Amino acid sequence: MTSGEAEVATGDGSTGRSGRLTSGPGTLLVWLYGVMVVGAVSRSAYQIATEFDRAPLAYSLSAVAGVVYGFITYTLVRGSEGARRAAQVCCAAELAGVLIVGTWTLIEPSAFPDATVWSKYGMGYVFIPVLLPVSALYWLRRSRDPERSVRG
Repeated sequence: MTSGEAEVATGDGSTGRSGRLTSGPGTLLVWLYGVMVVGAVSRSAYQIATEFDRAPLAYSLSAVAGVVYGFITYTLVRGSEGARRAAQVCCAAELAGVLIVGTWTLIEPSAFPDATVWSKYGMGYVFIPVLLPVSALYWLRRSRDPERSVRG
């Protein structure tokens, strides 16, 4: 156990290491997800408050993206096995959302009078929205506790 980790109860009677998801590349993931929370939530809050009737679907999807980013940030920081599983589910859902909305914005651009965070696979955000869940899923798999993997 490193100095930045602490033994914590995992809920199943065993102990796990807290902070494992936020070590190494996990720190960058938490930071990037945090930036995306601020960007998506602040943008959508402003747009919903000032011009919701212009593009309600786009602004609502951006708000949903911000909430998803916030939950993933929380689960990565939390670091327990339950949080890891929740993060995997949310990252997979996020990736599906980015792919669906990204494709939809290319096939039917008139459905989105204004861009969402996930429009054109996150092109307005330097493609971070499509790269982030792929990176997070890889990190969640790679950083898994090998003892827990063997046990079940």
